[in-house]
Amino acid sequence: MKPLRNIGNTDIQITPIAMGCWPISGVTSVDVTEQASLATLNAAFESGINFFDTAYCYGYEGESERLIAQALGDRRDQIVIATKGGIHWQGTKQVRDASPARIRQECDESLQRLNTDRVELYYLHGPDPEIPVSESAGAFQELLASGKILSVGVSNFTLEQLQEFARVCPISAYQPRYNMLQRDIEKDRLPWCIKNNVSVMAYWPLMKGLLAGKLSRDHQFAPEDGRQKYPMFHGEEWEKNQDFLDVLRALADEMNRTVAQIVVRWTIQQPGITCALCGAKRPEQIKENAEALEFELLDSQIEAINQAIVQRGTIIS
Repeated sequence: MKPLRNIGNTDIQITPIAMGCWPISGVTSVDVTEQASLATLNAAFESGINFFDTAYCYGYEGESERLIAQALGDRRDQIVIATKGGIHWQGTKQVRDASPARIRQECDESLQRLNTDRVELYYLHGPDPEIPVSESAGAFQELLASGKILSVGVSNFTLEQLQEFARVCPISAYQPRYNMLQRDIEKDRLPWCIKNNVSVMAYWPLMKGLLAGKLSRDHQFAPEDGRQKYPMFHGEEWEKNQDFLDVLRALADEMNRTVAQIVVRWTIQQPGITCALCGAKRPEQIKENAEALEFELLDSQIEAINQAIVQRGTIIS
């Protein structure tokens, strides 16, 4: 039995590693197939992961949600599903709309795609600059009261937006970007979440694959690989990141683990972090990440990692 953690103040229990289901949507990842995606979802479940994180806009036509229903529908009561509303596609362009009517519509459509009568966690995917956060929060409060969603989360919020939303609707989970080299939430949002018993579900724990340690210094990205737009994958930043990874590679060799496992384990051992969302599109990827549930880092190992982080310095992401 894997160790489980509660979502906020609820009795919903999740594994500290979730499968992030953006890659299986096939929007930005290369070499995605339905067969591999279904196999990956099954591999996650078989590896002991019970938490699956998706969204209304993961796929131009909701492919991610549909795949979860197809792969895991017969085990619905054994899994926890998080999905998100407030962003949709118009053609190939993402549009933010967190109006109450749109939130209610997207929730209903997500339930249909997932072939379920409820989701355990429903997020506002991001703030809508045209709609007051408190107005969006009112729609989430309604959905919570209806039983269609069992807890509420928000993603990509500032501290002020968290506070504004929470005045209208209780927040059980917050989903920000967080990893060894991108730690800005530690200044304000993470302390607020700890104080208010809000679970922090970290996305990008492997920094879009960079911290998995499998991209060599001379790696050439495919033209369609969306990661090329980030400075972290180029020039001096790339070289600094590879130097940092060399430290992690040495530690991983010592422990007979992979770099990805060390990175994920470090993440879920950080104070206030409830879960790390690990994106995957192939079974071997999620199986590797799931093994981070099987061990703990010693204090001395965490200290060595933290020293390497300081030596790496501020990242341009």
